[in-house]
Amino acid sequence: MATTQWALDATHSEIHFKVKHMMISTVTGSFQKFAATAQTEGDDFTTAKINFTADVDSIDTNNEQRDGHLKTGDFFDAANHPQIIFEGTKMEKTGDDTFLLHGNLTMRGNTHPITLNVEHGGIMTDPYGFTRAGFNISGKISRKEYGVQFSVVSETGGVLLGDDVKLEINAEFIKA
Repeated sequence: MATTQWALDATHSEIHFKVKHMMISTVTGSFQKFAATAQTEGDDFTTAKINFTADVDSIDTNNEQRDGHLKTGDFFDAANHPQIIFEGTKMEKTGDDTFLLHGNLTMRGNTHPITLNVEHGGIMTDPYGFTRAGFNISGKISRKEYGVQFSVVSETGGVLLGDDVKLEINAEFIKA
């Protein structure tokens, strides 16, 4: 079967993360610059080899001061580790339109295996004749596993920042 190349349509995709603040609320952020490719056998995404990068310098939490702090060595250390990298190793079908995406995530020079939940929205041809495939991807990582150790304890003994980071990604690929 022929190999098919897919490129991420960044204008119709988004990457969000959520983390607990003071364990009583949630802060949401995103990356504004990112890229991804997928390679499949035909249009069969169970054969997908997916690679993804996000530019740490493009982090956006709707607060410039916080964004600046997140780029420092306390968090992402953008000067020494400018990209977050995901390299997919396996796409496992779990239902009609659901998958588990296995791969390795590298952040701050630390690489760990992760598994993400994937919901396939389908494949269709747009008005310009391009074939598109849509996905909703979610998962959770431990920020401390990746060397993001920043932690402050409040006056009442509460933790300022949660360890779990929820990932929410909407991805639309275009067949090359």
